[in-house]
Amino acid sequence: MDRTEIQVSIVIPVYNEEGAIGDDLDTIIATMKRSGYTYELIVVDDGSTDRTADIARAKGVKMIQHPINRGTGAARRTGILQARGEIIVMTDGDGTYPNQDIPHLLEYLPAFDQVVGARTSEQGSFRFLRAPTKWFIRKLACYLTGMDIPDLNSGLRAFKREVMLKFLYLIPDGFSCVSTMTLAFLCNGYTIKYVPIDYYKRIGRSKFHPINDTYNYVLTVIRMVMYFNPLKVFLPSSFVLFLLGAAKTIYDNFVNLRIRESDVIMIVVSIVIGMMGLLADLIVVQHKRP
Repeated sequence: MDRTEIQVSIVIPVYNEEGAIGDDLDTIIATMKRSGYTYELIVVDDGSTDRTADIARAKGVKMIQHPINRGTGAARRTGILQARGEIIVMTDGDGTYPNQDIPHLLEYLPAFDQVVGARTSEQGSFRFLRAPTKWFIRKLACYLTGMDIPDLNSGLRAFKREVMLKFLYLIPDGFSCVSTMTLAFLCNGYTIKYVPIDYYKRIGRSKFHPINDTYNYVLTVIRMVMYFNPLKVFLPSSFVLFLLGAAKTIYDNFVNLRIRESDVIMIVVSIVIGMMGLLADLIVVQHKRP
């Protein structure tokens, strides 16, 4: 079957999800049969050590297996490269997402470049930590991109394959991969539609690591904006440092009756940071030229 004969490719990265993958696949298959879309269903088994692969294979889906666990981002990249549809749907195989809503997301394509299922609640593990952390990271991403982002890292989304291929090299191996998908589109002028969805408590054991994954989420937001819009990071840093240096200079001049070396260093460093931001922005602009 040619790629053009398949409208939608549904990619599911899984790792030790034997408790949920069977029901998720049943829901997706029944939903897509009723939808009228021509589709393929790809399960990328990321080195599972339980019966996940056997259960998925018994459903007749296309199976791709990593010999070792490489991370959900690596599994998503593999699925995207193997997909034949012009539209790709990403979801998880842990029972958390309302996969019966996939056709609803597809209604907004191709008018939008990406459609994200924006979760209306937080049901993940370590909720006391994840909720405020996700709020902070989302607000940071909103500031740096200048756009409202209801859900930065939802695992249920649909997007144009040809657009995602441009940014595939940026997708990390870990959990921050979906945040990267959101930011790559937003920072490059592509349109995203957010559709409210329910979110359920996962089945099985969570693979989320509170410290490492939170750290990586923050780094992902800053890295992506630095890559596509560095002035958002450099100019505020330069401005704040310049104000501190100027205030310290005035204080030392009138109180200590002399200007210290540290005053000059702070102001010079602030100017250097600003110039670095302008240079980085010039490089980004040149890189974006056709």
